[in-house]
Amino acid sequence: MSGAQGDAACGDALPFAARGGPVSHALSRVARLHRIAAGKLLRRLDLYPGQEFVMMRLWGAGPVRQSELIRGVGLDPSTVTKMLQRLEQTGHVRRGPDPSDRRAVLVEATERSCSLLTEVTAAWTELEEWSLAGLEPGERQELARLLGKVEANLCVESADCPLGREAAAPEGLAVPECAAEPGPVPG
Repeated sequence: MSGAQGDAACGDALPFAARGGPVSHALSRVARLHRIAAGKLLRRLDLYPGQEFVMMRLWGAGPVRQSELIRGVGLDPSTVTKMLQRLEQTGHVRRGPDPSDRRAVLVEATERSCSLLTEVTAAWTELEEWSLAGLEPGERQELARLLGKVEANLCVESADCPLGREAAAPEGLAVPECAAEPGPVPG
């Protein structure tokens, strides 16, 4: 085989119906495999897939209303509520009434979650190396740049994009309070 069919990963040939969208098909396959790999790494930390995104948001934003957190991660409210219940049971988040509006719930990362931050950072570093093995630094930068463009295109087309303008023009990275004094990242 040659072309797109011969280059398919894990033996998957390009299905006939996907011939009009070979890049979209490849992105779907890669996203699925990436999520499976991330899930394996997260299980070591007693996290379910998606919980790390909730924690990343909380580490970067500080206390936030639960409704804003749900919008920010772009997941179903019941899914986020279940994630928060589990994270609260493990002592990684705290929920309570918003002092400015008792009907709203504030969610925040706890001190205990600082050790989880270190572990999640290490897991994402491992996932990055595993995913991008064999790519040169310039190829990695180009891939990140191109994926950023694809993400921005999809957010423009999606009215409920959780990333909003952040996808098209990220300003900078928020540094979580417990990461302000960086220590060595386990490798």
